[in-house]
Amino acid sequence: MQTTPLSPEDPTELGGFELLGRIGHGGMGQVYLGESQGGEPAAVKIIKPSVVDSEARARFAQEIEVLKTIWGPRIAAFLDADPEAERPWLATEYVDGPDLRRYVTLNGPLSSLLVASLGATLAEALAGVHKQGLVHRDLKPANVLLGPNGPKIIDFGLAVFTEASTTLTAPNTVMGTPACMPPEQANGVKPLTAPVDVYALGAVLLYAATGHHPYQAENIHVLFHLITDASKDPDLSDVPEELAPLLTSMLAFEADARPTLAEVVQRCRTLIEAQGLKVAQARRRLTAQTAPTVHTDAPLPLPQTVHDAPTRSVPPTEPVTQPLPPAPPTVAFPPPQDVSPGPYTPTLRTEPDTESAPWVPAGTEPPSVLLPQPRGRRPATPVRHSAQARKVAQQLRESYAQRAAF
Repeated sequence: MQTTPLSPEDPTELGGFELLGRIGHGGMGQVYLGESQGGEPAAVKIIKPSVVDSEARARFAQEIEVLKTIWGPRIAAFLDADPEAERPWLATEYVDGPDLRRYVTLNGPLSSLLVASLGATLAEALAGVHKQGLVHRDLKPANVLLGPNGPKIIDFGLAVFTEASTTLTAPNTVMGTPACMPPEQANGVKPLTAPVDVYALGAVLLYAATGHHPYQAENIHVLFHLITDASKDPDLSDVPEELAPLLTSMLAFEADARPTLAEVVQRCRTLIEAQGLKVAQARRRLTAQTAPTVHTDAPLPLPQTVHDAPTRSVPPTEPVTQPLPPAPPTVAFPPPQDVSPGPYTPTLRTEPDTESAPWVPAGTEPPSVLLPQPRGRRPATPVRHSAQARKVAQQLRESYAQRAAF
């Protein structure tokens, strides 16, 4: 993953992690590529000094406690943190790959097979989160990283325990990303439960398949009017026919009408198997297509053995500079009291989105990994055996067998 250099005001070390460069930033903080004393890469999030107050520390501490609670192969793992430091920080597993928003923007939508694979993977991961008594509440394309070992979910800053009676959300405010927010969340309903994440996952899969969200509007109030109006159906234009029934059910207005995550997994499996593949094969195809390009200065060593992965070549060191549209922000503001656009202006609270490295534009050929030969060695050449050599070898084996004691 390409990173930008540290600026003069950036720290170079924090909590035992050496900071190597910037990965991304948001309204609340900055995310750095770090490395532990033992050489383990990490994504290190720091709250900006300008927003460090008691509320920001409390929210940050809540995110840390959530990350300590959850685990799973599709969740970016918690490493270490200190919410009480002068510059509060959090270190998580570093996922070397683009987020889904960036990938689709630069490469176009995924095929229905790969969308189904992504759906099965993320639904299973979210089901594991729910079993631990949590809901994510802010799943969106920018919070799905496409790494070399498959997709992973990040940013549990808004996650809450499903049975919690209180949260840090101020009264009459809504937290989340409107583009992927279900109607009950937009209406300020509490507590939020598992169907919230089912809807958000449907919005993520819709984006992966089409490049657009369920509802789109230039004005935030109009967008909320569309989301909370039961008569306004989500935009499913350009959705492949085989995916339409699943996405329609996941984006249902009523929470009770949405499938469970277990049902989403099974329906995705059915879609994959209908195309003649097993789920594991589809997962490998997804990773093969979306895995990041390997750069010569990559912080992670290149694996020497890769199973079911495409060959790759080391690309030029020049980074791709194609600009991206701004990511949809995470916002906090009062829920609409009227379905018509209101005269007030909401207060926006953007949460940091981990930006990923520049990606290979659409139309480029899949690269291939060239593993260097060990120094001082020549590549092995095929050994050719003549008929006479094989005859002599057979005689030697028979002679040895006659003399052996066993």
